[in-house]
Amino acid sequence: MSQKGERKGKYRPSKKADFKQKKTQSQPSPKKKDDGTIRLNKYVANAGICSRREADMYISIGNVTVNGKIVNEMGYKVQPGDDVRFDGRRINPEPKAYVLLNKPKGFATTTSSEKGNTVMDLIAKSTTARIKPIGRLGRNAMGLLLFTNDEEVHQRFTNSKMGVAKLYHIELSKNLKAADLDRIKEGLVIEGKKVSIEEISYVDGSPKKEVGLKIKHTGNSVIRTIFEHLNYEVVKIDCVTIAGLTKKDLPRGNWRHLTKQEVINLKMI
Repeated sequence: MSQKGERKGKYRPSKKADFKQKKTQSQPSPKKKDDGTIRLNKYVANAGICSRREADMYISIGNVTVNGKIVNEMGYKVQPGDDVRFDGRRINPEPKAYVLLNKPKGFATTTSSEKGNTVMDLIAKSTTARIKPIGRLGRNAMGLLLFTNDEEVHQRFTNSKMGVAKLYHIELSKNLKAADLDRIKEGLVIEGKKVSIEEISYVDGSPKKEVGLKIKHTGNSVIRTIFEHLNYEVVKIDCVTIAGLTKKDLPRGNWRHLTKQEVINLKMI
């Protein structure tokens, strides 16, 4: 019972305190700068060797080397330009790319950006893969130049025993004597080394100062060496075929990707 004079009233709960904190705008976390590194197991997996889990196993037992050293460390990061090998064979995580360029004069065959205009400027938009030229054409030489990131193809082209034949259209400052043409066919000895070629002949319907030369050397400097040895000045060098690839439908200064069949043919040479 309530005492006299005391009012009986309903219980009214006090307003709840607002414990909700005002939302503060969270600052976006700074994006990590892409330094081009990639975990070794991902590198191996992306190269098509195996899965990441299997790559960890192969790494742990010493099947993978980086720059000539066995790496067993889990989480190891590969730097751009590192030489990564699986069972002794160099691997690349990028999709294979094959680009054919019809090089004009005035561009150096180099991947360096310190040499002025280079062939890399001409094929910059062809692919995101890190392709590089096979062999070289001098700055004033013209014609076909092949680019790829396929190390096996690079080795096939640059291997001195195997090599891949290229056909050049050469223009000299004067007519090439038939006797000198025969000497080149037989192979010249220059500075104690024999320089052999595959074929040489005059160009049909052209002056005798224009010849076709098929050779397996990867650079064109040997061409100048051959003719300068016989007292001829080389006026023009134009690479017209590489391993069956031609300049057909490829204007000077333009590039194209090889077809699947062309890649198959290239690997069967």
